[in-house]
Amino acid sequence: MRPPRPSRRTLLQRGLLLGAGGWAAVLTGCTTSESSAPGSGPNTAPTPTGGTTTAISTLLAYFSRAGENYYYGGRRDLKVGNTEVLARMIAELIDCDVYRIEATDPYPNSYDATVARNVAEQNTDARPAIAEPLASIDRYQRVLLGSPIWNVRPPMIMSTFAESYDFTGKVVHPFVTYAVSGLGSTERDYTASCAGARISPGLAVQGEEVPQHRDDVETWLRQSGLLSR
Repeated sequence: MRPPRPSRRTLLQRGLLLGAGGWAAVLTGCTTSESSAPGSGPNTAPTPTGGTTTAISTLLAYFSRAGENYYYGGRRDLKVGNTEVLARMIAELIDCDVYRIEATDPYPNSYDATVARNVAEQNTDARPAIAEPLASIDRYQRVLLGSPIWNVRPPMIMSTFAESYDFTGKVVHPFVTYAVSGLGSTERDYTASCAGARISPGLAVQGEEVPQHRDDVETWLRQSGLLSR
């Protein structure tokens, strides 16, 4: 694996790529993956690279959960979840602002408790509140939305995020980590919740194997027009 080129992205939340604790694994079960964010500090408002208003027009927004996760049929405790690992990989390859979606009421460390909460949220069509949400995404032309697949669809907090903003004229690029369901209903869900956006073909990577798929990530980014080299 060749070393990634330096990135010019602006980090919007909790120093995402500033202290990687190593590649980690997955959550799913009817679900998949995820992780906790290294670093600390409050979310910050989007600020253009180089102090201008024209440098970056791509936002990478992702949700990830750490703790006890599904791992090849068993369980494994993760410090960094699969979707965060995948988000880091993407952010190393393209110029983008990065925003981590976090729940006001954090998901449990326990895998089974998280599965139960997710099922309840799906059954009630819940919209879990987001801690320190972005004020606007108006300045972005492209939005990458990343999450695990939980019970064949993105967690309901992704609907909270998508329905909070005006996506008119934007291109949405979904990416997910999964255990058994691939993209699940991701593209259909974002078509409904990102009103006015064009949904580009998504990327699905098995959670346990994210570090092995850098070439596939690069191919997807090229095909999506996000990476030219």
